[in-house]
Amino acid sequence: MTELVTEQVDWAEAVRRVAESGDQAAFAALFGHFAPRVKGFLIRSGLTPAAAEDCAQDVMATLWRKAEMFDPDKASVATWVFTIARNRKIDMFRKQARPEPEDLPWGPEPEPEQAESLGLKQDSARLGAALAELPEAQRKLVEAAYFGDLSHGEIAEKTGIPLGTIKSRLRLALEKLRRTMQ
Repeated sequence: MTELVTEQVDWAEAVRRVAESGDQAAFAALFGHFAPRVKGFLIRSGLTPAAAEDCAQDVMATLWRKAEMFDPDKASVATWVFTIARNRKIDMFRKQARPEPEDLPWGPEPEPEQAESLGLKQDSARLGAALAELPEAQRKLVEAAYFGDLSHGEIAEKTGIPLGTIKSRLRLALEKLRRTMQ
């Protein structure tokens, strides 16, 4: 694979060789060129150097495993590799933001204090009374949106009322409820 070590490397050809025959020299050339660039991109994107190194390794392993998926008619090798890197970075951020199962609370919720429980009951009663005072058209929309768990679009489909009218009625109803609950 000495022809890949030259200044003008055909990266698409290198990926094709990896895909077709598992050419290790072609992969080494791809790795030597793209891995440091991917790592730098990931560090500039907010990953720590250690996380960027791990992610870059994963990107290059993906290139090795999925080289046959590369289509030179759709993108350059650099675009393909950096798209993989971007997606891996997003996956890492999502995984970091998700709580691990051991971090989640287990077991029954603690019983609320008696005063808190009484306050919740009183608030519920006030909310029920405030809902009953709303005009019927507004009350039905509030019930559909908040108790029926329907989106505004679903309510519009179900009732035949224009979406803008639904949004206006809900906004007015919520303003009345907010004033009543204060």
